Amino acid sequence: MTAPRRFLIVDDERQIRRAVAHVLEPLGGVVREAESGREGLTLAAAERPSLVVLDLGLPDMDGTDVCRELRTWSDAPILVLTARHDDEATVAALDAGADDYVTKPFSPPALLARVRALLRRARRADTDEPERTVIEAGALRIDLAARTVTRGGEHVHLTPTEFDLLVTLASHAGRVMTHTQLFSTVWKGRVFGDAQAHLRVHMAHLRRKLEDDPVRPRHLQTELGVGYRFVCD
Repeated sequence: MTAPRRFLIVDDERQIRRAVAHVLEPLGGVVREAESGREGLTLAAAERPSLVVLDLGLPDMDGTDVCRELRTWSDAPILVLTARHDDEATVAALDAGADDYVTKPFSPPALLARVRALLRRARRADTDEPERTVIEAGALRIDLAARTVTRGGEHVHLTPTEFDLLVTLASHAGRVMTHTQLFSTVWKGRVFGDAQAHLRVHMAHLRRKLEDDPVRPRHLQTELGVGYRFVCD
């Protein structure tokens, strides 16, 4: 018999905890709540949750420190709740190990969609699903082994850096990747003057080559002040 899922909500506002718990109800399982970082870490160690919803503004410690400590012993997906426009804190949490974020006040359907996406990715990891060699999204087909990309069946020429950037984003489809994470993976941490401007240039080139409308991209989306997200659907 499969053990029920366990969800942990860490937020000092009872109203927010109740709203998140209501969103999680359709998924079944057990929901536990903590109103401080230390209480959240204690419950996480005891309950081993399937997913953690974590507020960054906690009364006793920074939510980023909670992420960092959780990541020393847990692979559970972490979805952070962050104040709108609090980009620096959001980026810090993602770089510390959080998987995604939702801004407050949040939309329940959007929160549920993010939770479901994180649970799907975690399930694939737990079942040791063979690593994909081909990623498909709409008209795009990315062959990782052959290092080729086609759009509507037509070959698209990408530079090695553009291909690596695309693969990094597509391999984490649905998940926001920060500027720091992309530079660490694609450029191995090497900095080129204005790093974010350098990244924007490469993203603009990819969009011109791969998107029907580069100004309103379907797949290569910008998370303002945070990073980029590859969207399959």
